[in-house]
Amino acid sequence: MVNRKRLADMFMFLVGIDSVSREESEISKHLQTLLASMGADIRVDGAASAVGGNAGNLIARFDGHADVPTLMLNAHMDTVEPGRGVVPIFEDGVFRSDGRTILGADDKSAIAIIIETIRIIQEGGLPHGPLEVVLTVCEEIGLMGAKHLNFECITAKHGYALDASSIEGIVTRAPAANRFEIRVHGKDAHAGAAPEKGINAILLASKAIARLDLGRIDEETTCNIGTIEGGTATNIVPDRVTLRGEVRSHDTDKLEQMTEKIVKTFEDAVRAAKTADDDPLPRVEFDIHHDFPATAIAPDHPVVATARKAAANLGRVLEPQMTGGGADANIFFDRGIVTGVLGTGMKDMHTVRESVALEDMVGMTELLLEIIRLHTEQYLDKNLLEL
Repeated sequence: MVNRKRLADMFMFLVGIDSVSREESEISKHLQTLLASMGADIRVDGAASAVGGNAGNLIARFDGHADVPTLMLNAHMDTVEPGRGVVPIFEDGVFRSDGRTILGADDKSAIAIIIETIRIIQEGGLPHGPLEVVLTVCEEIGLMGAKHLNFECITAKHGYALDASSIEGIVTRAPAANRFEIRVHGKDAHAGAAPEKGINAILLASKAIARLDLGRIDEETTCNIGTIEGGTATNIVPDRVTLRGEVRSHDTDKLEQMTEKIVKTFEDAVRAAKTADDDPLPRVEFDIHHDFPATAIAPDHPVVATARKAAANLGRVLEPQMTGGGADANIFFDRGIVTGVLGTGMKDMHTVRESVALEDMVGMTELLLEIIRLHTEQYLDKNLLEL
């Protein structure tokens, strides 16, 4: 039975701790103390130095007492800005901030749910196998904690990340992403006295952008240019401009084709502006990084089947879903840990309107309990049949 007050109190406590990306040390210390008091073996890896933060990823292992494969439960400790001095308000069954900051339900609702789930298991003496609670840092700034996770600390081969909104779905498909920075170099000149002596880098970049398809490319692919920085003054022809963006797709061929198209479009725009082949200006430079890999879990995989059966046992429906976002699960999947993503009911994440209903958190706690019960039961039954 879910202790609603305890779950609510834990969530309120967690969101009251500032933990914006790269500054998760305080919440990590509290969670280490709490999880250790619950009997977990605690490890903190060396990701802090790699991500430029003050805390590493936190791995808490509960050994359990059933001979079944380890199950991983994942959430992230960091939040986005404005995430300092959060004042949580609980009214009509819904948590919100006071409107000056985000709430932090992304992803502290997940941490509270995982803790409550384990407490219920322990209080009821419910059988379970090993559980590895993996709480990452810097998820919000490019899944950086997961990318630098010490995977030698992880024995699980499948699990669940609680980092979505919908409580009626399990994310089984998520895209891969390429992140890019493009620098266009032109030539400065006085914009009033001698503009013809300059080469306007912003103009060249604009011509290239105008030839690109941005936004929704197809049902599997998106493209976005998110920032443009350039120029120094209104009376100077800008000699450089920097653009940053991303391409995402569930199809790796489409991902690479779209990335190549962006590169060629900018190269063509710059080449067309040259007055001589040996002229060093204008020119364009590219930095392209593979941001994260795709996730694609088969509908009949035990991670999916167990979660859907658990929902059905509770009289609910849980449908496989495709998302356009990335999560730690993308990194885990690439490292051989099949990870379905479940929702906690959080809404309007990354805004000051963020909220989460207590009943949705209770519902996810119930679902997680049933998933762990089924996971344990299924493997115990299998072991008995093999004897």
